[in-house]
Parts: sequence; structure tokens; C-alpha cells
Amino acid sequence: MTGLLFQVFVYLCAAVVAVPLAKRLGLGSVLGYLIAGIVIGPLLGLVGSETQGIQHIAEFGVVMMLFLVGLELEPRSLWNMRGRLLGLGGLQVTVTIVLVMAASMALGQPWSVSLAIGLVFSLSSTAIVLQTLNEKGLMKSVGGQSGFSVLLFQDIAVIPMLALIPLLALPELMNHTSDAVALAGAGAGTGAGAEHHGAEMSLVTGLVGWQIALVNIAAVAAVVAGGHFLTRPLFRYIAAAKLREIFTAAALLLVVAIAFLMTLVGLSPALGTFLAGVVLANSEFRHELESDIEPFKGLLLGLFFITVGAGINFALLFDNLWFVLGLTVELILLKAAVLFCLSVLFSMRWADRWLFTLALAQAGEFGFVLLSFTTKNAVIPPQVADLLLLVVALSMLLTPALFILFDRVILPRLDKGQQRPADEITEHGTAIIAGIGRFGQVINRVLKGNGYQTVVLDVSADMIDMFRKFGIQTYYGDASRPDLLNSAGLQEAKLLVVAIDDVDRAVEIVSHARRERPDIHIVARARNREHVYALYKAGANDIVRETFDSAVRASRYSLEAFGVHPHEAEKLVTVYVDHDRDAIRRLARLYDPDLPITENQPYMKLMKEIQAETDAALSSHTPDVHDRVKRAWLPPGSHPDEFD
Repeated sequence: MTGLLFQVFVYLCAAVVAVPLAKRLGLGSVLGYLIAGIVIGPLLGLVGSETQGIQHIAEFGVVMMLFLVGLELEPRSLWNMRGRLLGLGGLQVTVTIVLVMAASMALGQPWSVSLAIGLVFSLSSTAIVLQTLNEKGLMKSVGGQSGFSVLLFQDIAVIPMLALIPLLALPELMNHTSDAVALAGAGAGTGAGAEHHGAEMSLVTGLVGWQIALVNIAAVAAVVAGGHFLTRPLFRYIAAAKLREIFTAAALLLVVAIAFLMTLVGLSPALGTFLAGVVLANSEFRHELESDIEPFKGLLLGLFFITVGAGINFALLFDNLWFVLGLTVELILLKAAVLFCLSVLFSMRWADRWLFTLALAQAGEFGFVLLSFTTKNAVIPPQVADLLLLVVALSMLLTPALFILFDRVILPRLDKGQQRPADEITEHGTAIIAGIGRFGQVINRVLKGNGYQTVVLDVSADMIDMFRKFGIQTYYGDASRPDLLNSAGLQEAKLLVVAIDDVDRAVEIVSHARRERPDIHIVARARNREHVYALYKAGANDIVRETFDSAVRASRYSLEAFGVHPHEAEKLVTVYVDHDRDAIRRLARLYDPDLPITENQPYMKLMKEIQAETDAALSSHTPDVHDRVKRAWLPPGSHPDEFD
């Protein structure tokens, strides 16, 4: 018991000391965890062989992470990304395998060994990449979404890879497989079958190929059907008990049960929990599940990164330093070249292109699983696998440095003056304004002029610097980042004005604010009617289409140009505005973002009814031609009969 407590103390102490320091230095939490592992493992020797066993537990953090990722995606969203999933993901895996295989054969390896190495190196680190993208607020960008598509395809591709590897066995290695079982290094993965942990409990042992396929299909169907039909009644029953800890236990039970089922049938637990998350994306318990799973995911992921750092064999590394470093750099450059070409092929913008390229240029934790599996099946010689394990670990260790390269070198060159660290917010106000452009600045001036304290956030450094020269306090920062919004005083503010012109970020800000502060009043800027519907569902109180009010004013001027008295013109546009506001509320309930408006029959029917109602209302308020022409030349308030 004392030994266990000491190990827990060492791991937690390393994380508590190293991670805040790394964050303070701008290195990111992932690199902090990796450095902490190196310090307590190879450098100080405080942890040893137990690291590998701990890593099998820690890898469950990646399973939880993919469950949470699935909760953010609706099935239709997943279907909509099929082009990137199959196109980007399929091409990246295939091209990388071919190039790595060719390079390995050029170095003298047999074709079967070279193919196995290509399979290992074609994968990237789901754990590091998704954690870092979420941490930096880049997950919603095109580069982040494209990277996620590739990672998801890679996770799925592990399944046929595990089936292919035993077919590549070398006869001369068959007698040495017992030695390969003791393979050293950071031998764990994201749960991709987790190298069949607990193979003694398997539902597919002894089955032929088609039978295994049927069992796999049945398992996936059980996850989808269970997630859709069984989880909601279960969580309603548990929620009725009003015991938070039981709901947390049920959330963990769901993830563990799915992971266990996937392992029994030889599939990836990460893939299974991801599918379950997608199925539950529309559940009313989605946010509760997220809040319950998130702390466990973060802690286990941190532990996983520590064990990766602690598992690096520095003795073997120093004996082959330049060879291993050369292979690592060559691998990163090769994968980066493939990714960059694909980003060009799929017409990404420069910033997204570099983010996509640098984020996925490493090998991944699934590589540990495949390397261990290849040695057990006499595919790769153990001495070669030991060196490849170092390449995988070092490439993962260098990944945070690649993100730093993107943040500090690439982005400043692509967008000079626009990229800098978020400002420290030193004051709170009764109103938070997200966006100080031509829309938000008017609102800010009106509120400030009437004595209300505002906190303004914007991502345009030039705009912020200009306003500061006029004495208007603004802060640089992305309001869609929950931490910055909270720093701006979300918990105390009475009003949030979302004045940015980015459709997705605006909805994201409104959704987060409404979830955190159900009582706050939210005024949001909308680009068009569809954006209005999204903001309405996200929880905005007042929504202003950026061109609507100006169009209404232009309509009033047009009526006056035809001779309608200004008073009557104002009445007419007021009738129109009132009917339009009511129409928006009614139509929002029928709007489906995944269905074209013209194909949404209930929406189209209601729209026609509303148009008829609006026309009738306007007609009932329209004066006759003689009256409106005569009144157009009279002072407001005068009656035409006075001048007859």
C-alpha cells in the first residue's frame, strides 16, 4: 500500500509542478506532462516498470476523449464530413504507407517488414492533437476539423491493420515471439483493441473471418441501438434519484461497458465510445454527461502523457542517437509533405493548411499497439521494434513544439499584427461586448454614454490598438473561448452582446453563455435568417439581422418617395417589423439546418401563410392614393381637410 501511495504521490506531484510551469512558458499542457514523465522516469528513476501497467489504465482517457468528441457531433454532421473523412483520411493513410514502405525497403528491410512499418507510421496521435486543438480553441477551424477527420479515419483503419499484420509474419522470427512479448517502451495505445488486453475474455476466439465480421457488426449495432433506445430511459430513472454521484457512476459505467464490449469482439474501444457519443449527441443528458466525464478524461490523459515520457528508453536512444533522431525528423518531414499536398488538393487556406500539416506530422499512440502486435506475431524483429518505439515516442514529444512553431512563427508571418496572446482582463462590467467592429462599436458607445460599464473583446489587434488611441478600453481575445469569456466577467454581467460577424463562433458563444448563465440577457448579431434560427435555438434573447434594420429604413424612405406621409410610412414599416419578428419565432420551430428550405414542406406551408397574413395587415393600414399624396405635402400632424 505504501508503494502504491508513493507512486500516486510522484505522478500527481510531477503533474502539479510541471504542467502549470509549461503553460506559463507557453509550451502547453501536453508538453508539460511529457517533460514531467521524463523527469520522474529516465532522469530521476522515481518510476520504473510499473509505468507500462499504469499506461494501460491511462489510455482509457483517450477512450473518454473520443466519447466526448462524439457528443459534439450529430449523426448528420458526421455524414456531412464523409468527404473529408474518406478523402483526406483515406489518402493520408494510403500515401503515407506507400512512401514509408518504399523508404524502409531502400534501407534494406524486407517488403513485409516495410509494410508493417508503414502501417505503424501512417497513424498520428489522437490524444495529443485533439487535446491541443481543444486547448488552443482551434477545433472549429477548417484545419482542426480536417485534422479530426483524418484522426477518426486512422482510428477506424486500425481495425483492418490488426487483421492484416498476422499475415505478414516472417518464418525466421516465429521462434522468437516469446521474447517479443516483453517488448520494452511505452507500449500502450488509445484502446484500439488495446492489443487485445484480456484476450482470455474474447467473443471472437476460434471464429473464422466471416463469423468475426458478423460479431463485430452485431456489437456496433448493439452500441447504436442501445445508445438510442436504452440510455434515455436509464438516465431518466437515475436522474429521478437526484444523486449526482450516481449519475456520474452511470456515465462512467456507460463508457466502460462499451469499451469492454468492443475489446471482447476485437474492435477499438475508442471507436465504440465515439459512436455512442454520436448517438447521444441529441440527448437531453448530453451536457450532464460532458460535465461528468470531462474531469476523468483530463486526468487520465495527463497520466497517459506522463507515462509516454517516462517510458522513453534513453540508454538505447543515446546508443543510437543520430540514427533515431534522423529517422524521427525524416518521418515528420515525410508526413508533413503528404499532409501539405493534401491540404493544397483540398483547397485549404494558408493558416488551415499549416495547422493541418504540423498537427498530424507525428506518429501516434496507436503505433505502440501495432509495434507490440507485430513483434508478438513475428512480423518485425524486436531490435528493430525497439528503435521504432523511440521514433514514435520522440515524434510525439516533438508535437507540442510543432504547435509552438505554428503559433509563433507561421501565424505571425501569415497575418502580421493580428496574432498575439490574449490580454489579461483587469476589469469587469455590467455588459460584455464580443466584437468592436462597425456593429459592436455603436452599441459600446451608446452603453458607455449612458453610464454602463462594458468589457469589450475582439480578435483584431489593429482595431483594438486604434480604439485604445481614442481612449476606448478593449481587450484582445477570442470570446468563443470559455476561459476568456469567464475572465471577462460572464458570471457577474447582466448583458452579453455578441456582435461578431462569424456565424459559427457567434452561435458557440451564445450557447456557452446560456448554458453557464441561464439568467443573462443576450443580444446577438445575425448574418441572415438561417443564422437567426441557430441563435434562437442557442438561447439568444434579442437577435438583430445586420442588414434588416437598414433595409427597413430604406423601405420607409421608398414609401415617402412615393408620396406616403412620414407618419404613415413609419406605421407601415412598424407593422411589417412586428409581423416579421413573430414570423421568425414561429418559423424557427420548423427550421431544419440539414434540409434545404424549399424541401421543408411544413416550413414552406407556414411561410406562405405568414406572407398572406403580412400582406393583409399592410393592406389594412395603407391609406388611399389621394389621401397619401395630399398628406405628403403637409406638415406632420395636419389633416388634409383643413386645406380643402
